[in-house]
Amino acid sequence: MSLQHSSDDKIQVIRTQPDQSLGCSIIDEQGREVPITESMIQDACSELEKRLVNPAEQK
Repeated sequence: MSLQHSSDDKIQVIRTQPDQSLGCSIIDEQGREVPITESMIQDACSELEKRLVNPAEQK
């Protein structure tokens, strides 16, 4: 089985409020600590999905 194949295992996802801190932070350009929120993660994932490129078909 390769990493490209999904598993049948299910993992329960507990959604938080969109702007609730997830308990971790990043440091901005001014050196301030900025809490990472669920909406920040969702936005980053959406941006990555837009940039996804299908691999070339192998012959």
